[in-house]
Amino acid sequence: MLAPARFRHPRANRQAVLQGSLVAFEFRRAKRRTIGFVVGPDGLVVSAPKWVPLLEVDAAVREKAGWIMKKLAEVQERQQRLDAARIEWKDGTTLPFMGESVILVLDPRHGFSEVGGHLAATAAGAVLNSDASALPGVPRLTLHVGLPHTATAQQIRDVVQAWLMRQARRVFIERLDHFAPRLGVQWRKLSLSSAGTRWGSASADGSIRLNWRLIHFKPSVIDYVVAHELSHLRVMDHSPRFWDTVRTVVPDYAQLRGQLRDEALPRWE
Repeated sequence: MLAPARFRHPRANRQAVLQGSLVAFEFRRAKRRTIGFVVGPDGLVVSAPKWVPLLEVDAAVREKAGWIMKKLAEVQERQQRLDAARIEWKDGTTLPFMGESVILVLDPRHGFSEVGGHLAATAAGAVLNSDASALPGVPRLTLHVGLPHTATAQQIRDVVQAWLMRQARRVFIERLDHFAPRLGVQWRKLSLSSAGTRWGSASADGSIRLNWRLIHFKPSVIDYVVAHELSHLRVMDHSPRFWDTVRTVVPDYAQLRGQLRDEALPRWE
């Protein structure tokens, strides 16, 4: 009796034992000339022309076992990193801010002000405190969120996101102003985005669009993205001349580009 599939596609309709693991995959007939293999977040998808018999498909899957298992393991590892990065919106949780860990502290004092001798509710805010004497390995930053301990996860999330977006705009403007004269360009407008897969864009009219979630990364990574978009105001493509332009202000851009790609950010759910 076969063991439960270790890797199961949600629309699995075939399976194979590869390197000792049962892989349940989605098989499709497609208008193509060869058998194709795609490994994505859901698992393995195999496509084949209508004229290829199933026995030949199964043989091709076994022949491709090494590549398939490597890709499935990479996807699984990435998913585990994403799951570990999911934020639990409550008092005491942590999240990254400019490359450091920040502890959230629900502190109603930042959500009230005294008016005529009485406490009056104000728009909930957040205040960042730092402790220079924090022990090694202990986050030195605490974000005091102006909400009571009875606040819902959604309320906490909204206040923290608003604070992070304000910090992002402040930091981005500062770095745009830093790099623009060095690149000999002028930016005219900054917009924040929350795109799932794009960190920034630039328009010929000087408009810059940056993903506010960049504020989670350390300053050097933020600098790379800012310099990247400003460089597009000189070269509107990704030709060698473009990368040479980026290199003039961020010499180690390739390393920072890799960090941007590989680091798992917190999941805003």
